[in-house]
Amino acid sequence: MERYWNGRKVLLTGATRGIGREMARQLTAMGAEVLAVARNPAALDELLRQGDCVDVLEADLADAEIPRGVVNWVRDAHPDCSVVINNAAVMRYPVLTDGTQHGEGVTEEVQVNLVAPMLIAVGLLPVLGAQAGARVVNVTSGLAVAPKADAPVYCATKAAMRSFTRSLRYQVEDAGLGVGLSEALLPVVDTTLSRGAPERKMSPADAATAILEGVARGRREIWIGKARLLRRLMWLSPALGHGIMRRMQA
Repeated sequence: MERYWNGRKVLLTGATRGIGREMARQLTAMGAEVLAVARNPAALDELLRQGDCVDVLEADLADAEIPRGVVNWVRDAHPDCSVVINNAAVMRYPVLTDGTQHGEGVTEEVQVNLVAPMLIAVGLLPVLGAQAGARVVNVTSGLAVAPKADAPVYCATKAAMRSFTRSLRYQVEDAGLGVGLSEALLPVVDTTLSRGAPERKMSPADAATAILEGVARGRREIWIGKARLLRRLMWLSPALGHGIMRRMQA
């Protein structure tokens, strides 16, 4: 795995917490140069202080104008970037049947989880296409395959990102751009996104390792932890899989 990552410059969104923080640490340990994007300036400063990135950009991806700024920053300051990891995400738990307005929350989830990574991936294709072994990595979830009841918008954005990743892969291959597209499908991980008993969740460190190993091996789909079990279950009995996932509390 180190052979692939050593010397690469990697754009990583959501780099200061959870899985993103672990990926920054592991990438740096393998000799990669991390370009960290997050919205918390203090956490970004700490990342720099600890030596787990080479440059940072404070950016709130919920702002519709920010993805363009991220693309311009990489293009102008780091044209040797060869991997983009779209990791940033937000998860809300709206009760959409309660008769109240949910416009602001829905918009935020769609912007951060779907629109921003789409625009970053597409906008950086020319930069990535100039680098050998370049790759876009979109982090999704088993919830992209079978949603749960209490996070409808999050599940929808991950399902859309799964579809987008496949379609963009087709276009990139047809255009001969030489950029790989990977999707990492996570199980429930012990981060601030999820709720429920932590002992039933995968650790951020293990999730980060699985993502980076899958990318290094050139996998198009990286099924991680219990998400692999869901994949088999959905093949055997989609109705059973949906029934189990519907009431999942995590």
